[in-house]
Amino acid sequence: MKEKQIIVIGLGRFGQSVATTLFKMGHDVLAVDDDENMIQEIADSVTHAVQMDATDELALRTLGIRNFDIAVVSIGTNIQSSIMVTLNLKEAGVKKVVAKATNDMHARLLTKIGADKVILPEHDMGIRVAHNLVAANILDFIELSPDYSIVEVQAPHAWLEKDIKTLDARAKYGINIMAIKSEMDINISPRATDVIHEGDVLVVIGSIDDLSKIESLVSND
Repeated sequence: MKEKQIIVIGLGRFGQSVATTLFKMGHDVLAVDDDENMIQEIADSVTHAVQMDATDELALRTLGIRNFDIAVVSIGTNIQSSIMVTLNLKEAGVKKVVAKATNDMHARLLTKIGADKVILPEHDMGIRVAHNLVAANILDFIELSPDYSIVEVQAPHAWLEKDIKTLDARAKYGINIMAIKSEMDINISPRATDVIHEGDVLVVIGSIDDLSKIESLVSND
């Protein structure tokens, strides 16, 4: 994976988690917050940490933000600051700006001013928890859009010891099997002749409606 230059602005729980995880993944991470305590707390867990009011456009530009591949705006409840920082980053020419929103209205405003991606952490987690609650064999659920998602699911009993060609999941269920995870490894390019065994976990992609059929299938095992 190519190392990226990433700036994370706002070091609440979400911002800290994003910054430290990206640093552990080998990326160059600059963490920014106006709270000195937050900066001291994260300083040893990122590449650089700077105390700064990121709503100050001139101060922000001193960081050379145009050179960053990605900017993450994770400012918490101060919606005005979140919007100002996002706008400043876009006007400064940052290639990709990802912004955290606290509600739907906040999300729409961030999108209108040019945020490349808007994240609603509580909303996204709520969706994942809901799916995991009603289907014990659904291990993870990632919403790609209002219509399509990726699901990590325990292989349905009816699919065991059958190869992908025989299952014909695309024609019968409208979904694609992207990967097969076993205890020993992960097959990220499954072939038509690959057989699904007991204990395998499948990573599948499809529409919400089609994935609900798979959830029902595994829930009945």
